[in-house]
Amino acid sequence: MAQRLPDTLPAGLASAEVLQQRQKFGSNTLAQPSRNGLLTSLRHVVAEPMFVLLVLTAGLYLLIGSRAEAYVLLGATALVAGISLYQEARSDRALQALQALTQPRARVRRAGEWAEVAASEIVVNDILVVAEGEQVAADGVLVQAHDLLTDESFLTGESMPVAKTADGKQQVFAGSAVTRGEAVARVTAVGDRTRLGRIGGLIREVEAPATPLQRQISGFVRRMALVGAGAFVVVWGYNWWESGSLVHGLLHGLTLAMAVLPEEIPVALSAFMALGAWRLMRQGILTKQPQTVETLGSATVIGVDKTGTITQNRMTLSQLYCPGAEGAQVFEASSAPLTPAQTELLAAAMWASEPQPFDPMEQALHQAYAATATPDARPAYQLVHEYPLGGQPPMMTHVFADVAGHRIVAAKGAPEGIIARCQLAAPEQAAALAALQAMAVAGLRVLGVCVSTCKANSYPSTQEGFAWQFVGLVGFSDPPKASSAAVLRQFYEAGVAVKMITGDNAVTAAAIAQQVGLHRPEPVLTGTDVMDLDEPTLRRRVGEVNLFARMFPEAKLRVIEALKTNGEVVAMTGDGVNDAPALKAAHIGVAMGRRGTELARQAAALVLLDDELTGMVTAIGFGRKIYHNLTKAVQYIIAIHIPLILAVLVPSVLSWRFPVLLGPVHVIFLELLMGPTCSIVFENEPMEPGTLQEPPRPVNATFLSFQELSGSLAQGLVVAVGVIGLGYYAQNQGYSEVLVRTLVFTTLVLANALLTLVSRSRTLTLRTTWRYTNPLLPAVVGFTLVLLALCLLVPALQHLFDLQSLTWRQLAVCAAVAAASTGWFEVYKAFKK
Repeated sequence: MAQRLPDTLPAGLASAEVLQQRQKFGSNTLAQPSRNGLLTSLRHVVAEPMFVLLVLTAGLYLLIGSRAEAYVLLGATALVAGISLYQEARSDRALQALQALTQPRARVRRAGEWAEVAASEIVVNDILVVAEGEQVAADGVLVQAHDLLTDESFLTGESMPVAKTADGKQQVFAGSAVTRGEAVARVTAVGDRTRLGRIGGLIREVEAPATPLQRQISGFVRRMALVGAGAFVVVWGYNWWESGSLVHGLLHGLTLAMAVLPEEIPVALSAFMALGAWRLMRQGILTKQPQTVETLGSATVIGVDKTGTITQNRMTLSQLYCPGAEGAQVFEASSAPLTPAQTELLAAAMWASEPQPFDPMEQALHQAYAATATPDARPAYQLVHEYPLGGQPPMMTHVFADVAGHRIVAAKGAPEGIIARCQLAAPEQAAALAALQAMAVAGLRVLGVCVSTCKANSYPSTQEGFAWQFVGLVGFSDPPKASSAAVLRQFYEAGVAVKMITGDNAVTAAAIAQQVGLHRPEPVLTGTDVMDLDEPTLRRRVGEVNLFARMFPEAKLRVIEALKTNGEVVAMTGDGVNDAPALKAAHIGVAMGRRGTELARQAAALVLLDDELTGMVTAIGFGRKIYHNLTKAVQYIIAIHIPLILAVLVPSVLSWRFPVLLGPVHVIFLELLMGPTCSIVFENEPMEPGTLQEPPRPVNATFLSFQELSGSLAQGLVVAVGVIGLGYYAQNQGYSEVLVRTLVFTTLVLANALLTLVSRSRTLTLRTTWRYTNPLLPAVVGFTLVLLALCLLVPALQHLFDLQSLTWRQLAVCAAVAAASTGWFEVYKAFKK
């Protein structure tokens, strides 16, 4: 734990006291709406149009005395409800697993020891410690605070951070973010008793808006429902007039309405998104909202940080430059003794760092000082004042003092800023800048170091108030990760542009960019350049520039917003407090799971649990695969619904000798086959070859283009011609009504199974797709064929469905018609290549 807080803190609660407090005040979670999950799911199922249609039809059968059909439909109603509940439970389990991983952690002091616990386990009177980049997990009174600033904008609406001191009265509040410093607080309220909890009801009522894909699919289903309602009225009226029977007309109208309604599509959408997020989690990529999965495949630009994302973030002190030296000198702790100037530089750089360092560069400075300093002066000095990182270019200052009152004032920061603040003579300044240039060109990350003096307890209001003396430059090597160049190549192959956005200086950033193969690393825009540009110019420049250096939060945010305004779908990686605004603004904010701050993880939509950028390539591939598979599922649904609709409608409208070939039991049988097929089989399909080489899908593109929709319509119409044509031929041959119905029903079921196989790819033939691994596919297709065989062979089912057994020759004819009416698409795909 990186903190400067002494061990004179209260010991904290014992285990027994923790249990007592939890029983008394409850857990640190916001109460969920008081509703039963199962009852809520049942209400949703009962409100579904298909459920209503089935209940109405079963009621009509009971009314006319057809009890067997009524009981079957009621059983089918229960099965439809069961499938819906299963799919919802399956999705909920995936979402609960995601939510469990997104729960924040907190550090508390219990029984004299520091412990990390889930935020939900905090209790009243716990001793809670929070540091920069973390979110406060509960309300509490400050016991100690060190240079503390908190963002409480969610409570006050005030965008500026609030300074806090431990005066016995000031509090920190659950949900606020620590933007600077650290603190210890005694918890005073948890859960619904916190200020966040008191406004939690309003938060829980806010629902995320529907994504474009959700709106498009909802619109499509709504239009189909209206078509079904219109067809129901027309067919009911026609059959009532034709037969003179109100009930007969109602039954036929309800049958058609069931055939038209594509109830499988919304179920498939929710299942694909929730399970897609769950599958990403198993790959080490935490997706907080399932809707993010939809956006992943549309990413066109990714902004990447350099340190720790492109590079290893394993800082090694490599070179030291002191004024008057001939360039920078290689540093090795085990080499010859340092010169006095180098010793002074290394000591000043260490004093300018945190006493308990978290930053890798500061850790390297402490290690180098410990290896070379004789004696080690750190135990004799205490930090008495500090100026946090600030200014443009940024720097930070620490003031240490010993018991005798001797003070050390040291600062470090962006080297060009340090050099400028020290007001060096022209030759010294030129030499320092030349050394900086040489170190940066070598790919080193460089910090400038300076020292000053001050009187006891007399500190200027800002760092600029000191009279600074330049001590030198320290350079750190942070080589690129072995995978970085390959990852960038994969992004480019996927049609995703890469922008390197770093706080490092331009020369160092350019050196690393060259090593990893960033396209067009020149020209470079700095954060100051970005802030100076007007909006039209900035929008043009962000499209031309791929390397942004010396970036600060406001500049990063402007770049992200400009890219979004240009129509790009932007992903942004980050790990620090300063990255949080840009992560929140990006379409897909990506935080690092290991070294990222809690604030960055909360602001991001994705968390790479292993900190490897290769996870983004995986995520983009998953996003595209899920979208493609959802498209296949919906195209399959459309294609199989068309022959089902026409098989119900055509015989009646054309006044066939047998006008009612398919009834409600036949339609619901096929509906029950289609649901699991589209939402289970297609969801489990693997990614097709070349998916990552396709250009990103425009985020506002229509879900199904005219070409894709026309392909499904053509498939459905050809199957309808085959099925209805066979029924017409059989009728004209003088076959009985039961035999005609059996031939039509059998052909339709076989066509459904074959259409599942054909729809696995819109471009690749079965010769390729049969090698795809999907264990659920043979299981579902086999189950379909077994059910068909039972309907044709079991007397009770024959009577229920009004079918008869078929000869082998008749079965062969049905199979041939089904194969021809679906297989033509395989020939089309083969010639389309």
